[in-house]
Amino acid sequence: MKLSNNKILITGGASGIGFGLTERFIQENNTVIICGRRESALKEVADKFPSIITKVCDLSSDEDRTNLYNWIAENYSDLNVLVNNAGIQNWMNISDTDFYQKANNEITTNILAPIHLTTLFTNLKSLDTIINVTSGLAFVPFSKVPVYCATKAFFHSFTMSLRYMLKDKNIEVIEIIPPALSTDLGGKGLHDGHPSVSSFIESVFEQMKEGKRELTFRLSEAMANANPQAISAIFDKLNA
Repeated sequence: MKLSNNKILITGGASGIGFGLTERFIQENNTVIICGRRESALKEVADKFPSIITKVCDLSSDEDRTNLYNWIAENYSDLNVLVNNAGIQNWMNISDTDFYQKANNEITTNILAPIHLTTLFTNLKSLDTIINVTSGLAFVPFSKVPVYCATKAFFHSFTMSLRYMLKDKNIEVIEIIPPALSTDLGGKGLHDGHPSVSSFIESVFEQMKEGKRELTFRLSEAMANANPQAISAIFDKLNA
């Protein structure tokens, strides 16, 4: 992937990893469009980066996803990069009374939404790159976020298949595989003490410059490349 002079849509681009990607892609001289549910969060990013384009969109809504694509196709039909970053994480237990509802929300946002967007945006003749954000937890689950881990395992598998399905269309598929980072994913304070988003983004961009398509960082590298014995050891440590 070339790192400059792209027109890029980043879902969930106003916070966490999405914001880190937004900031860096702008620095690399790209036109960046971000979408999210909270207009106030989008405005904060737009105030910081006047060149950014924002769109309020609830990705859990089939209608909103379709409207997002139609808006892009009408106004920014030369968009060439889709970044499926938006996701939610719930710390929960199977005995929770709202477990099913939370699970349904995670599956919709973390699986159905990016699949739907992918099927829509591959209709753009200009599209040449899809970047999917998965997780090291796709390889080794953490039982406090059981459905999140399962959705990321699904999305990793789908991304591998997608890479081959889109070869004939010359669309490059890149997977970003983060470890736990210092973000508010899952709730404020839960990930304090983990590596910063900025150090992660720096590593990701260095790997993209090298032409890599599976981008890992620290623990997620170990998780993605672990053999069965190592996976068992990491699992026991995570879930002790």
